[in-house]
Amino acid sequence: MIERYSLPKMQNIWQDEFKFQSMLDIELFTLEALAKQKQVPSDAVARIKRKAKFNLAQIKKIEEKTQHDIVAFVSSIAQYIGADAKYLHLGLTSSDLLDTTLGLQLKAASDILIDDLNILLKVLAQKAKKCKDMVCIGRTHGVHAEPVTLGLKFALWYDETKRNLKRLKDAKEEISVGKISGAVGTYANVGPEVESYVCKKLGLKPVNISTQVIQRDIYAQYMATLAVIAASLEKFALEIRHLQRTEVREVEEPFAKGQKGSSAMPHKRNPIICERICGLSRILRANAMVAMENVALWHERDISHSSAERIIMPDSTILLDYMLHKFINVAEGLLVYPENMLSNLVKTKGLLFSQRVLLNLMDKGLPRLKAYDLVQRAAMQVWKENLDFKETLLKDEEVARILTRKDLDKIFNLDYYLRNINKIYKKVGLRPA
Repeated sequence: MIERYSLPKMQNIWQDEFKFQSMLDIELFTLEALAKQKQVPSDAVARIKRKAKFNLAQIKKIEEKTQHDIVAFVSSIAQYIGADAKYLHLGLTSSDLLDTTLGLQLKAASDILIDDLNILLKVLAQKAKKCKDMVCIGRTHGVHAEPVTLGLKFALWYDETKRNLKRLKDAKEEISVGKISGAVGTYANVGPEVESYVCKKLGLKPVNISTQVIQRDIYAQYMATLAVIAASLEKFALEIRHLQRTEVREVEEPFAKGQKGSSAMPHKRNPIICERICGLSRILRANAMVAMENVALWHERDISHSSAERIIMPDSTILLDYMLHKFINVAEGLLVYPENMLSNLVKTKGLLFSQRVLLNLMDKGLPRLKAYDLVQRAAMQVWKENLDFKETLLKDEEVARILTRKDLDKIFNLDYYLRNINKIYKKVGLRPA
């Protein structure tokens, strides 16, 4: 992943130092297990543990010749160990190291992402409470519908983020696995007891069954989970982008002192962070598709998945970490313009009350289709002539015979639409302020 979108803590997980150190730990724990089974001398294991280390530059140089990263890794360690190197990598295959290390990397990456989601949840809860009664127009198809509050938008995002947190925790459990089962998964040269010992030492679970590799469906599920979380962030960011349009301007991304919106137009304040989040979410969806393609391999294994995974797994976890950090910053510093919300609310001159008028006409005994036609007729006149909806209804003889001005004054009441907000908050686990 390019430096621009990488945060240090997550990036470190995908560095060679972390990877090869994890592989060395796997090798050493395997030797400990074999020593317990009297397959390797205990004194040799002790000497190996004192001497074992690796050199990244040396590994790279050896790999240029061998064209095999694990052979290069083992060869590098062997040069430090000496004669006892004959016990190193005993009965193991490359994927015992690679897939078990991948389990460690994804588990560590998941912990960072889980922390990010917990922070986002707190921010969204705070915003939901602060903006609970901040009335704005709801929109369907981009067109004014009926009143909502800005707080309800945050409450919705809070609830969705809770689901995403659960999804990620479940996915973390699935991928926190390792395998030490040999060339085709039969434990021919190392028994299941070795696998259990090594995985326990690493904080992983042994897979139930493997071939030369851990089966790729669990990674496909994990990558799909990351893509779903990214899709949610895109959804949240897209809403902010729409609400920041000049014609709407109900909320706005934070705009720092000295920030420039355009190289040509000094007045511009663009939703660049939210746009970036929307763009990056496409990469996570594409990477999830690649993970799906990696599920089907030839027989007990081929390596068509390997090259792709070296890209998609680091990139997706690094990008999602970055996206979460960025959206947390946006949510925390979001600029809110209640006066514009009220201005937009009245822009259609009362049309937002059309359903209430319809229902009241029906309550008075008018058939639904007839009531709908009457209300729509008045509404279309408002659209066409830029009239006031209530006054247009009062001038309609058929409506006026059924609904009085007093009736319409009661109908044109915003509180009616907001009376259940506290109940909604309780349903999503938010305590109303």
